[in-house]
Amino acid sequence: MNAPFFKFDYFGEETSLIVAFIIGIGFGFFLERAGFGSGRKLAAQFYLTDLTVFKVMFTAIVTAMVGLFWLSVLGIVDLSLVYVSNTFLVPQIVGGLILGVGFVIGGYCPGTSCVAASTGKYDGMIYLLGIIAGIFVFGEAFPLLKDFYSSSAMGKVTLPQLFGVSYGLVVFLVILMALGGFVGAEWVEKKFSAKSGEVRK
Repeated sequence: MNAPFFKFDYFGEETSLIVAFIIGIGFGFFLERAGFGSGRKLAAQFYLTDLTVFKVMFTAIVTAMVGLFWLSVLGIVDLSLVYVSNTFLVPQIVGGLILGVGFVIGGYCPGTSCVAASTGKYDGMIYLLGIIAGIFVFGEAFPLLKDFYSSSAMGKVTLPQLFGVSYGLVVFLVILMALGGFVGAEWVEKKFSAKSGEVRK
């Protein structure tokens, strides 16, 4: 095993920040090229007329998952050293719902709002200011939210650990889920795009 490189001390924290910056620039570039700097395109997924976001994000998840799985099988990546966030079930569900509502209303998530703002879109800039304001308000209100924030702690848990199955089985099932999701997304897009066209007529 010789990866993750940072965990094996191939470079220090300063270099890791530079690497993270370069990867972040690349991530933002490809998000923009995929059209994710447009609030209208992003919001269209909630109207089921354009599910590009779903397909691109699910493709990215499956690609990363399969890549990590096979790199670990080949003895290149030590999966036990890959960072996994702690799970706080209830606060994370509530946070996800708040993020989802904000996504539907504003048309952006935090990452895509940065992409839109960096390309000069005013709605992205306003959205980004809202995120910064929200971070400030959360920081000020944290003493009141502290107990809820740390409630329902489950530690670092993965799907194989949670369900007591092998990583390989989870990878296989997620791939099947992705294939089904892509077929379903194509069907939904055609159905709702046709309805949307009829309404406009």
